[in-house]
Amino acid sequence: MSMGNLPEDGEAVMSGKAFYMPYGNTQIQDKTSYLVTKRLLDMLLSFVGLIVLLPLFVVVGVLIKLEDPKGSVFFKQTRVGKNEKLFDMYKFRSMVSNAEELKKDLMELNEVSGAMFKIKNDPRITKIGSFLRKTSIDEIPQLWNVLVGDMTLVGPRPPLPSEVEQYSDYDKQRLIVTPGCTGYWQVSARNSVGFEEMVQMDLKYIHVRNTWLDLKIIMKTGVKMLFSKDAY
Repeated sequence: MSMGNLPEDGEAVMSGKAFYMPYGNTQIQDKTSYLVTKRLLDMLLSFVGLIVLLPLFVVVGVLIKLEDPKGSVFFKQTRVGKNEKLFDMYKFRSMVSNAEELKKDLMELNEVSGAMFKIKNDPRITKIGSFLRKTSIDEIPQLWNVLVGDMTLVGPRPPLPSEVEQYSDYDKQRLIVTPGCTGYWQVSARNSVGFEEMVQMDLKYIHVRNTWLDLKIIMKTGVKMLFSKDAY
């Protein structure tokens, strides 16, 4: 199927949940050729990306340290991957060094419904961190996660363990595939939809994914990184 089989930007994927089978009985009929091609593309593009973007890693690292010398350049966080397996996901640090400690005091300000936490004007974000997030540069270290196989370039975003604790069996269907750096939700609606809409988009992608669709999402992600106004 092509990108045209998915809804236009911001459009609801389904009016209800009847399309999807219950978690545990869901069978994804991916062809072996697609899975092999997907992994080969992941390894090739992530390896090349890490090499080409090495100078950017140095520049961003220096800027992060200049603004907040106490914290590390990279932020490591436990996420939930395929079949609920835990792994360490990497980002450039975009918040103050004690951001996790401050989170509990900000929970009532959450602006996203469901099992997610986001604040548009999060006071924990540093100045350089704000730029990194708006351009999605903070996500680039996840190319390492892709290279080692914890993640793929295109797929549902990996949630936090605390978020998965709030998942219904229906929501857990998004965990039956390898999580990705980007996906249909990110390039179409990003922070402009709630948790339920995100799950709908992820599940629709899981059922129709193919190599051509993945390539189109990757290309659209590049455009979003340059011109998006929705990231925070």
